[in-house]
Amino acid sequence: MSIRRIQGVFWCFKRRFLILLDMKKIIPNFLVAALLIVFVSGCANVYYTPDAFEIARGHKTVAILPAVVSIKANKRVTAEAMLEQQRTESLNFQQEIYNWFLNRKMRGQMSQEIQDLATTNAKLAQVNYPTVPKTSEELCQILGVDGVVSSNFSLSKPMSDGAAVAMYLLFNAYGSTNEVTVTMSINDCTNHKLIWNYSHVYSGGLGSSPQSLVSGLMRNASRKMPYTIR
Repeated sequence: MSIRRIQGVFWCFKRRFLILLDMKKIIPNFLVAALLIVFVSGCANVYYTPDAFEIARGHKTVAILPAVVSIKANKRVTAEAMLEQQRTESLNFQQEIYNWFLNRKMRGQMSQEIQDLATTNAKLAQVNYPTVPKTSEELCQILGVDGVVSSNFSLSKPMSDGAAVAMYLLFNAYGSTNEVTVTMSINDCTNHKLIWNYSHVYSGGLGSSPQSLVSGLMRNASRKMPYTIR
């Protein structure tokens, strides 16, 4: 594990521990212990190359790929219905990540232009992606951008459980209704290499929609994202 990653994990644990100390004043000890499990599992791993920020500053246009989504199999759901759900969630996550980047751009917190999704998805459809896999280098050429943002969401169930929202509102914490493993990466199209990767395993519910998940994800990921203007 790199020094940067160790420092990031240490900071994450420290911040959550301080939050728990404050919460201990107003909630019972058994709830503090339960929340500790959720908070500890929420610490993320961040990797970035030494030249990631320098490379990212040279990017003019960035494309957001449709998210790769996998959902744990369920005997009550047919394979066809599961595939359709994954396709739907993929585009939903792509849209929410795109919205987040646009909001950052509007607030002056990033300088890169974001390729509109209609253009991105039309170009990908012409080469039958993602049905036909492509390398990151091939995707760069197809999309004609400087950087490509990709993401992967592994869900234990679809993002449609209202009980998680109720748990969040009641305890200001995530209910244990879903387990989500998230990875997000930025690939540089000039040097054809990965410059940034963020991975996070959330144990517990994360709200009822891709919007709530992406909002929480990007709040954490943006602290070390090379596109963020500091």
